[in-house]
Amino acid sequence: MKDSCDSMGEQKAQGPVQTERIRFGAPRRYLINIDSISTSQLFADCVIVGAGIAGLRAALEAADRRNVIVVCKASLEDSNTWMAQGGIASVLRPDDSFESHIADTLRTGCGLSEPDTVEQVVRQGPELVRQLQDWGAGFDRVNDEIDTTLEGGHSHARVLHAHGDETGRAIAEALIARVKNQPNIRVIEHFFTIDLLTDPDNRCAGIIGRCQNRGLQIIWAATTILATGGGGQLYRETTNPPIATADGLALAYRAGAVLRDLEFVQFHPTTLYVAGASRALITETLRGEGAYLLDMKGRRFMKDYHESGELAPRDVVSRAILAQMRKTESTHVYLDVRHLDKEYFARRFPLISDLCESFDIDVTHDLIPVRPSAHYMVGGVKTDTAARTSIENLYACGEVASTGLHGANRLGSNSLLEGLVFGQMAGHAVVQRPPMDVTSLQHPAIRYQVPNSDRSRLDASDVRNSLRSLMWRNVGITRKAQPLAEAQEIIRFWDRYVMDKVFDTPEGWECQNMLTAALLIAHAASLRKESRGVHYRMDHTQTDDKHYHKHIEIVRAE
Repeated sequence: MKDSCDSMGEQKAQGPVQTERIRFGAPRRYLINIDSISTSQLFADCVIVGAGIAGLRAALEAADRRNVIVVCKASLEDSNTWMAQGGIASVLRPDDSFESHIADTLRTGCGLSEPDTVEQVVRQGPELVRQLQDWGAGFDRVNDEIDTTLEGGHSHARVLHAHGDETGRAIAEALIARVKNQPNIRVIEHFFTIDLLTDPDNRCAGIIGRCQNRGLQIIWAATTILATGGGGQLYRETTNPPIATADGLALAYRAGAVLRDLEFVQFHPTTLYVAGASRALITETLRGEGAYLLDMKGRRFMKDYHESGELAPRDVVSRAILAQMRKTESTHVYLDVRHLDKEYFARRFPLISDLCESFDIDVTHDLIPVRPSAHYMVGGVKTDTAARTSIENLYACGEVASTGLHGANRLGSNSLLEGLVFGQMAGHAVVQRPPMDVTSLQHPAIRYQVPNSDRSRLDASDVRNSLRSLMWRNVGITRKAQPLAEAQEIIRFWDRYVMDKVFDTPEGWECQNMLTAALLIAHAASLRKESRGVHYRMDHTQTDDKHYHKHIEIVRAE
């Protein structure tokens, strides 16, 4: 089993990446009834939706000269950043180079990465990583130097960790502490952003959402930054926390922003599989440090699928595990770490060690049951190299954005790097704009009434669970035309009974957002009739550079 972009080499001789833009659907503009005059209102120079690495770094940059409001739908600690185990990639060792990191990223992106963006992110990484260290992110050290490890897809050991497998938490804690000490930043937790607000010229003017303690609120802002993270909860099996429901994709789509490369969803090969328990990430750093994958018969199988074995790219490992599960008629495979020193393992991977112990898995004697799970949204809201979206006054950074870094497949540990760099760039772009008194701006008077519907009401919780199972079966690790068409047909059926309703709880709005994002992903996947990166079509197994060396963009129909 080869990487689905083996033919792309170093992304050369293909010419510029082309673009196909699809105008799709015509959903109603807002999810709720809006009367801006009678709704509680706040004002800010900049409002940031999301509090992971991208949102917090953007806030710190923008707050240098602007007043900022950060909203997050749970607590500051509830983010994919907080849960990230693997690390952050950056060139710090003398035997490494920017050129090598750039080449690795382009190769993994399978021809769809934007070279200028890749170079920009890679070259800015070391300075911002060292800044994180100065702010209190305690990266692991050896001989008074920041320690780096090797991960699949990287040609050099350039992945930094903090407290072993608690890298994301260490970074988040450092950023949160600094945000809380910044007088120009106000944080509102448990605020569910329902929609972006736009004026008659379709310029973003802020957001409307529900604050847990104050009800509906409008936050008018001269600039808005989307940093809402990913949408792993679209799938039954996922490493993502419950908050990752693709809200940012859906509300950007309703506002008219261009979305790009939504068909590319990355699945992590190894998550702990215990029937009845939620999936938990088992970082690929374990495989980088010598762990083996075994099937139900105790046989190492990765060399059957790729010459790099356990260190093959994530999409290859995920498909190999899936194929081996089918071949052995099993629900999972195993990760073998029995040959690693137990004390070192506990010190190096404290989260995984505690997790295994909680399920009575003794890593010195027992195998760890694993299977793939949805992990990362490679596509997202299209931005330029300054984090600007297609909507004036709206910026995006982090997993919700499609910046051009990842292309068709994200290189491991480049996600935290992208969030850090593009968060800083989004905040910097806000600061570079001419200052304005947001309280004196002429805000649009928005009155929006959702038409009454006489259709039956479906249970949002049931729809959500069914959607996640449908996406796992039909729009998962491997795809074919008929299941993709079936997924769209079923989602459109649910749409008729869910999208015409007005909900008044986050659970209802999440269900509507998930239906919207899932339909867009399924449609994009049906349009790309080739295999490239993390998008693998069993009915089109080859990479087709003649017809599909392009981005697929989707924008809401007028």
